[in-house]
This record gives sequence, structure tokens and C-alpha cells, in this order.
Amino acid sequence: MTIAHRVILKGGKVLAFGGTEAAISDVSIEGGRIGSVGAVDPRPGDTVIDVSGAIVLPALSDIHTHIYWGATSLGVKPEIVAHRSGTGVFVDAGSAGAGNFVGLRAFVFDPSPFHTYAFLNVSFPGIFGFSKRVMVGECCDIRLADPDACIEAALAHPDKVVGIKVRAGRKAAGDNGARALEIALDVAERVKLPVMCHVDLDPPSIDDVLRVLRKGDIITHCCRPDPNAATVGGHVIESAWQARERGVHFDIGHGMGGFSFRVCREMLAEGFVPDLISSDIHTLSVDGPAFDLLTTINKLIALGVDPTTALACGSANPATVIGHPELGRIAVGDEANIAVLKWRDEPWVFHDASGEALNVERRLVCERLIVRGQEITAEGGSQPLPSQHS
Repeated sequence: MTIAHRVILKGGKVLAFGGTEAAISDVSIEGGRIGSVGAVDPRPGDTVIDVSGAIVLPALSDIHTHIYWGATSLGVKPEIVAHRSGTGVFVDAGSAGAGNFVGLRAFVFDPSPFHTYAFLNVSFPGIFGFSKRVMVGECCDIRLADPDACIEAALAHPDKVVGIKVRAGRKAAGDNGARALEIALDVAERVKLPVMCHVDLDPPSIDDVLRVLRKGDIITHCCRPDPNAATVGGHVIESAWQARERGVHFDIGHGMGGFSFRVCREMLAEGFVPDLISSDIHTLSVDGPAFDLLTTINKLIALGVDPTTALACGSANPATVIGHPELGRIAVGDEANIAVLKWRDEPWVFHDASGEALNVERRLVCERLIVRGQEITAEGGSQPLPSQHS
């Protein structure tokens, strides 16, 4: 009888989520799936990887990215940030609309070693004209918001489209933001999916946006700086509390201009912790100030969010929101999607989108990333897990 080869991650603090308490434990991987969670006695042929002192958790899920690289001006390759950020799930937030989603799927999603999904842009061409020098909003001409085409595309790709994206600010929609949001909400209602709504400068105001979002919808850039912030006079606006009560999800969406330490501090001071932490990586943010998902999580931890809570906001919570809770847990029988993180003690400086600096003495870094039962290299490539003792 042939004994299956196992890889054992031994002695780490396992954040399995899915209702399981954190504990020092072992995780075994057999045939690319989770074989056990708990004490494991190695047997001949096993590969044992000592992860004592590390945090073992589901590979992170970044619910707001722009990865339609080579076809849209904002797109970046997920491979460049995956390992450094411990991210195994990338959700593209509106880079593609009905007119070009097939390309995003065929050229980026299908060959990817990662789990990939999308919020489909309500605008037919998606985000087509944003760069350092050119910024033409995809809903500035409201004729581009074609609800029927959006519905058809969403229904044609139910395994990949997890929601509808609308950028309802002045930069992305001119004076059409409220109308674009109305169209997106109608589309989402008809295809039974959530809306992710971006806010920037008004119109519409963040207050106007929050008042119409439904249970399960997402407001991204929830800690954006003034103007149009979710706090006024140091206090969270009433419509934000009401939206949270209805079940609206609040997402960081760091990006180039979407995250303010000051606003986040004011929200946290009143007990308003975001539900989702995402990077909003694109060509204008991937080299700073956002960098990647783990960097963004580190910033929330530095501001006082409990590390386990912050890590759930970048793993279990977004996986559940996109309808794939199995990607946000470590459970026997599930595909192995695991990040191994460690605290690195060293002085470091984080910056928000407004340029404020935040000094820390330690931060989480990624030591190992496993996606679809394969190890992800520092370069973002995929290879089999080690087969010899290490």
C-alpha cells in the first residue's frame, strides 16, 4: 500500500477561521488539500516545515484590485505582489465592463495560478482612461452605462462575476455619479449580486451613497480623506451608522487616494472597524502608498485594530462576501490555500494617501504562500510543494 506524501506545517499559530479558535497546531497537506488540522506525528516520507512563531492562516483575499494588466492603463500583474503580501485571491474591481470582460477572463483569469474573480463595471468599457496624465471617467458619458449589456455579461460568467462595480464620484462619473449608481443598483438587483461603490469627490456625497446602498453592498474607500469623508468634526456620520445597521460592508480600498490615517483613527475611536481590508492596487498605487494587501493590513494593525480582526478582514470576511467561504478558512478536505506570516522586528514607516507618516517597530511579512495546493514563489510563479525534509 502506497502512503501518500504529506507536507506538514508544524507548530504555528493557526488562524483557521470558519468558527475555529486560534491555537498552536499543525496543518498537514496531502494531494494539494488540507489533510488535518491538529497535532500530527510525522511518518517516513513526510516533509516537515517548522513554522513555530509564525501565523498560519488562509491565503489572503484582496477584494479590491486592478489586475487587467496590458489591456487597461491601471492594470498590474498579480504575480508581482502575491508572495510579498500573502495573497491568493484577487478580485478585480471594475477594470472590465461588458465590452471587454471576456479578455480579462481569457488572458488574465484563466491562466492565473491564483483564485480570480471580478466586480463587473456597469460602464461598458470598464476603466479605460486612467493614468498619471489621462483621467477620463468611464461614466462621464452616461451612455456608456449599458444595463442590458452588463446583465448579459454577468449572467454569462456566473463563476467569475461576484458583483457589480460603479465609481460614483466626480473623477469617474462627472455629474453622473448618482445616475450611474442608480443603474448599478438596478443591474445588481436583477442579477442578484452586490454592488461595490467607489466614492471620490462629490457629486454624489458619501452621505448620498450610503443612504441608498443595500444589505450586502460594499462601499469602498470608506476611510478616504476629506473632502467627502465618512467623518465630520471627528465623528462618524449618521448615514454610515445606518448603513452598517442595514448590513452594508465597509471596505478600505487604499489605492492612490482612498485611505486616511486621520479618518480611520476617528472611525476606530468610535468603535467603527471596517469589515473588509483591501489594497486597491493599480499602476498608480502598487509602488506606494498602498503597495499591497498585507501592507494595508499592517497599517490597520498599527492604528490599533487587533491583528486577528485585521487578518480576518483580509481573508475570511472578503471570501465570505464574494460567496467563497472555503477560501477564507483552513478546514480538512478543502483545497490548500495558506499563507505563513511572521512578525519582523524592525523600524518601519507607513504612509497613507494624504502623505501622513506612521512609524512602527514591527510588521507582518509573508514567509510562505500556498495557493491551489501549489507553492507560490517570490516571483509569483507556481511550483509543487517540497517533497523532501526541510
